[in-house]
Amino acid sequence: MPSPQQARAQASAITSGRAAPESEISPTSRLRTLFDRPRLSPGQRRIAQYLIEHLTEAAFLSITDLADRVGVSQPSVTRFASAVGFSGYPALREQLQAIALGGRGGSAAEEYRGNELQAAVDAEIENLENLRRDFADADRVIDVGRKLAASAPLTVLGLRISVSLAEYFAYAARRVHPDVRLVTRGGTVAYDALLQSREAGGTWVLAFSMPRHAHETLGAVRVARGAGLKVALITDLALGPVVDEADVTFATGTGSRLVFDSYAAPGVMCAALLQAMTDADPERTQARLEEYEQVADQHQFFLRD
Repeated sequence: MPSPQQARAQASAITSGRAAPESEISPTSRLRTLFDRPRLSPGQRRIAQYLIEHLTEAAFLSITDLADRVGVSQPSVTRFASAVGFSGYPALREQLQAIALGGRGGSAAEEYRGNELQAAVDAEIENLENLRRDFADADRVIDVGRKLAASAPLTVLGLRISVSLAEYFAYAARRVHPDVRLVTRGGTVAYDALLQSREAGGTWVLAFSMPRHAHETLGAVRVARGAGLKVALITDLALGPVVDEADVTFATGTGSRLVFDSYAAPGVMCAALLQAMTDADPERTQARLEEYEQVADQHQFFLRD
């Protein structure tokens, strides 16, 4: 009889499917597509990031108010609108309003009811709803999961606040992958590990970059790319220097209502990629899980619930 974890691996294989209609795609994803321009200036990237992070409010700001909030000039906002394909700021704002009003549903309207702890939970629920819309087309997750599963060794990188997510992913990935290398120290230590991983035949790195985003993470990702490794990135950002260096990015919202961020959506994103890795090689997955269960029983790793 399979263990509960083996049964879950068998029962929860990801089913590929076509993308949902545009109305089902998350507002964050629609904005990422709208602002996906390789030649945006740093100031324009700041505008884009502000709009992504504050869509509900920013969609109704005047050009003066938006410029003040971001810390740029009004002409900079006008040039940004033109750079992303609009005749001017009014046309851009009209599109932003359509996205904001079309994507909110009922949850955002309830966001400010209750106390601050409830508001924090409401914000995470909205992050998870956005991620659910992103998962309407699972093909990208499936594809990256296959590539991570095939990379031997597979390197998992997370520095500073991102260490916890990297450790969780690496701990679980080792159950289904024969060689997972965890990097949680920056600087030359990270560089050594990345270069050694490439020399050993590794092809992919899964990197985490959560706020506040560290210079060390950007440096490590650049070293990985320079060594010939591909980088999959889980982050809260849709734009920015770390995103620019990654081969593929999964942008998920983080909870920022409390003094320290919470990571409900990034945690689910990790679990989805882990599931895709198990689906990529089911025979290896089942063999490794069975072997682990035997060792766990022999040495009594876990309490009997």
